[in-house]
Amino acid sequence: MLKKLLLVALAAIGGLLVYRQIQADRAEQDLWTEATDSVPTGS
Repeated sequence: MLKKLLLVALAAIGGLLVYRQIQADRAEQDLWTEATDSVPTGS
């Protein structure tokens, strides 16, 4: 029983870390997109 609980807890922590890494990668990609996006002229 304790081993199953530990396994579930480790899986949840792993999932959270993967989720946070995906969010960080997405935020960095958004920054690059904004920085390299062409700026419209004449405004």
